[in-house]
Amino acid sequence: MTKNNRLTFFIFLALVLGVGFGYYLNVKSFDSYNQAIVNADQEIAKVDAALLKVKDTADVSYAPLNAAKKQALKTRVENEKLREKKLEPLTLLSDIFLRLIKMIVAPLVFTTLVVGVAKVGDIKAVGRIGGKTMLWFVSASLLSLVLGMIMVNIFRPGETMNLPLPPENIDTGLQKAAFSIKDFISHIFPKSMTEAMATNEILQIVVFSLFFGVATAAIGEKGKVVIEFFDAVAHVILKVTGYVMNFAPFAVFGAMAAIVAKQGLSVISTYALFIGEFYSTMLLLWIILIFIGFAILKGRVFNLVSRMKEPVLVAFSTASSEAAYPRTMLQLERFGCKDKIVSFVLPLGYSFNLDGSMLYMTFASLFIAQAYGIHLSFEQQITMLLILMLTSKGIAGVPRASLVVIAGTIATFNIPEAGLALLIGIDPLLDMGRSATNVIGNSLATAVVSKWEGELSPAQD
Repeated sequence: MTKNNRLTFFIFLALVLGVGFGYYLNVKSFDSYNQAIVNADQEIAKVDAALLKVKDTADVSYAPLNAAKKQALKTRVENEKLREKKLEPLTLLSDIFLRLIKMIVAPLVFTTLVVGVAKVGDIKAVGRIGGKTMLWFVSASLLSLVLGMIMVNIFRPGETMNLPLPPENIDTGLQKAAFSIKDFISHIFPKSMTEAMATNEILQIVVFSLFFGVATAAIGEKGKVVIEFFDAVAHVILKVTGYVMNFAPFAVFGAMAAIVAKQGLSVISTYALFIGEFYSTMLLLWIILIFIGFAILKGRVFNLVSRMKEPVLVAFSTASSEAAYPRTMLQLERFGCKDKIVSFVLPLGYSFNLDGSMLYMTFASLFIAQAYGIHLSFEQQITMLLILMLTSKGIAGVPRASLVVIAGTIATFNIPEAGLALLIGIDPLLDMGRSATNVIGNSLATAVVSKWEGELSPAQD
């Protein structure tokens, strides 16, 4: 067993053990907390339904109902805090790993992209590569959105599941993403490079790196010193990545155990239909993307997918495609993609090519509409698809980013935002699949652009 295969094996083993240990904790240690939270939720739903019938706050029944709701909310919060406190040893494992990854990502993107652009040298070449990259990103995003729309209309899970609807006045805790083209465009350009690095604003780092790389190439001989320096720094960071990745199995174990301990396996049985239909749609997206990749890369596409086992497992189990970024970059270079292409396409993909998230947005938005019995015409669905295409581009790095965008979009079509409460409980399970799909999508994009540029070399170990 090679070193890479050994790490992949330990990550997979940690995933399985994490699920098993999480289930044990759910049954033995967390059952009382989980049951108290479920009971509180049921009480809140019952009180909310009763409050909707009260027309005036001066009504004698309003005060006791409001007091009952406050007590149920207090019980829920207290039990959630106790549960989180007991889960701290597990969540600490994944938190440390994700912090270490975030520590690496920003300097890795900056150094590799500066070197890559400087090696390309010609601003026209940068524009050409950027054009081909955006062509793939826009096409893949539209494919993901359209596939989600088609499959949710075929499956119609919102109608077939017959889930009890949450009251329309329920607070989902999500802030709507108000879309503004002006805000999005201005946000792309950093006002401070150090601030962009500190907050891991990948798109802003990419913009600064492009300017810096082109300027480095433009000064000729003097720029070679800078290129050599950043190239050395990039190799040092990749070495650090190797050290950090040794901690991945522990992070995977902690993340999976914490999710299962909180959610249990009962949530899977309740939402089995939705989860099954969503993951089967995502599998179909993988097949279509790999088929398109096969048309361009031929048989090498299967070698690429095989090499992505480890990054995909890391992204799936931590529900973070960012966690897989350094390893994805390394595997793409070993696959034969030139470093200048990898360092250019991959960072852009993390803002513009989130295929898994795109698929989820149309699937989830139309699922909520179906659950409320709201019929959307074909024209309305296409309009929703185009809105999601635009609004999704500015939210990379936002916690629960997909749900935030959905909250802002469904309001445009008079779909109750409260419907998101149907998905919040299973969102961590769905986020795992979305993150893994994002890794596959960005890997294929990088390999295809490399092929189009004639920069795809034979694979190396």
